[in-house]
Amino acid sequence: MDKSAFKTSENSTFTPVAGLAFFAIASGFLMSLIPLSLTSFAMDTSLIAWLASVFYLGILVGTTCIQAVIIRSTHRCALVMFLALLIMTIVLMLLFPTPWVWLAARFVAGIAVAGVFVVVESWLLMADSAKKRAKRLGLYMTLLYGGSALGQLAIGPIGVNGLTPFMCVIGLLFIAILPPLLIEKGQPEVIEHQKISLREARKISMPAIIGCLVSGMLLGPIYGLMPTYIHNQVASTEQTAFLMALTILGGMLIQPLVSYLSIKVSKSLLMALFCLLGTIGALGILNGQSMTLVSVSYFILGASCFALYPIAITLACDALSVEKIVAATELMLLSYSVGSVFGPLIAAHSSQSAHSLILYLGFVLTTTSIYMLLKSLQRTHSGHTPAIG
Repeated sequence: MDKSAFKTSENSTFTPVAGLAFFAIASGFLMSLIPLSLTSFAMDTSLIAWLASVFYLGILVGTTCIQAVIIRSTHRCALVMFLALLIMTIVLMLLFPTPWVWLAARFVAGIAVAGVFVVVESWLLMADSAKKRAKRLGLYMTLLYGGSALGQLAIGPIGVNGLTPFMCVIGLLFIAILPPLLIEKGQPEVIEHQKISLREARKISMPAIIGCLVSGMLLGPIYGLMPTYIHNQVASTEQTAFLMALTILGGMLIQPLVSYLSIKVSKSLLMALFCLLGTIGALGILNGQSMTLVSVSYFILGASCFALYPIAITLACDALSVEKIVAATELMLLSYSVGSVFGPLIAAHSSQSAHSLILYLGFVLTTTSIYMLLKSLQRTHSGHTPAIG
């Protein structure tokens, strides 16, 4: 039998979810650790935006070759390989703490992380109904963002200086490898994968593609620039970790609601409403006069920004057969990656204001809300059922 794709009959969620949980904690810690640790390695902080962008460039490049890796191995083996590659990039950064080595390592790390995302997402999305896909993706996003939030909180007790924080990240990634390495059962059965033709790609919902693109434009700067922005505002490592964790916690806690609403409400309208909510969160950060209001605003901003990707990717997969899920996941991640590459650079150079990051996020959220609202109204007036588009 051809080993180029997978059926869903014995598709278990335990192995990818168990590995994902520890990967998410390590990844969340690492994303804030890298920009905050530059000075301890005698590197200039002007490198921050470039490190974020080159990482997402690696994700973009990685999306073009992941399906080939899965075809030549299995979901389980591919997950082990990508996690091992990510560990190697961190070791390289510690051995050679120079700007060019770190840029190259983060590029390769982006490829590895793209592999983890596509393998786990396609593994979970290869279900036989839209309802089951939404529930599985909700579980995936909850664990991903919950682990990331937990990873942020490690900044306070572990710190950001020296080798110890990076060794903790490596240890967590080794634990993440164990479930796919040791558990052979539960991955999708082998069937034949199918690529998405250009004609079929054109039929994928444009709001789904735009939703993934905008998600990258928002989350790239949040992961890459937000720790430094918050630290400059509060001048406290502990408060920086708390507000970053709160932002990602908002993204985690909103996932069950996203899963519930995405099968009952027009997905375009749902993205419009979340973007509008995110704009309110950005305004609260800019105008908040108390720590309580600012904290709530970061929570709202995180909930809104992290809600877009799961809605968009389920919208893209609604009309596809299970054999094309891996290809669709790659295409959506490609769209996300394009936004993630340019997002940090645009946000960092869009304004001379100390609040340029929040102003950028507010602008992107507002314009996307208008676009999604218009698309939702267009579908309703054209006679399409608003519950799926």
